[in-house]
Amino acid sequence: MAIITISRGSNSRGREVAERVAKKLGYDCLSRDVLLEASERFNISEIKLSRAIHDAPLILERFTYGKEEYITYIKAALLKYLREDNIVYHGLGGHFFVQNITHVLKVRIIADMEDRIRFKMNKENLSKDEAEQFIKNDDEQRKKWGLALYGIDTANPNLYDLLIHIGKLTTEDAADIICQTVMLNCFQTTPESQKILDDMALIANIKASLFKLTPHIEVSVNENDINITTRLRAPDSEVIERLQEAAKGIVGNRNVNIEVLPITVFTD
Repeated sequence: MAIITISRGSNSRGREVAERVAKKLGYDCLSRDVLLEASERFNISEIKLSRAIHDAPLILERFTYGKEEYITYIKAALLKYLREDNIVYHGLGGHFFVQNITHVLKVRIIADMEDRIRFKMNKENLSKDEAEQFIKNDDEQRKKWGLALYGIDTANPNLYDLLIHIGKLTTEDAADIICQTVMLNCFQTTPESQKILDDMALIANIKASLFKLTPHIEVSVNENDINITTRLRAPDSEVIERLQEAAKGIVGNRNVNIEVLPITVFTD
């Protein structure tokens, strides 16, 4: 039992690899599902959320807490799925959220530019120049997206456990390599790694559910205690009560402790 995240540049055949891996292992294959989940749960249109993800530097500048808000919603939606295990996720950013989870195999699929251009031309009946320009623009957007939302370049090989070059190796070869690798002991789910992921998913869900009440929030989990720290310009009993009520609706019988700190305002 494990989780596989597959990152790729556009037209690098990463989707095909992910679908092959999921079929071979009998795992669920996810991508757009995460956006749909975030859209439905947090009342944001899928189109807006998709644009915000793809065009992050441009779109997120329009919102005071745009960057933090979209990260919060996407993370909560993705971790909800991943805690179920036996998942192949291919899409932007999945590996960022689970860097410290040992039962996640993080894969990067790469391909030569000429092969990517040829694939795009055949897929959408484009000229070589049109296909090349599309891929270069998309690569640049993906890089900006990772830097804007996470401060990380998605092409950085240090983010991944396994890099596979599609070329001499086919997508079938790549799927076989991934299936063999994920069976190694180091990628198997343990009670400890599952608990870490469960706690991360719970924290992400709480933060996302409370974000519109206050974006200044930190959450920690300690046995039966849920500790929430928020910052307000002034003590507000109504906001605190609403935070308590919303949190209790998520965690049930666990204790919810809320600490309010003042927002520091710097003046000349």
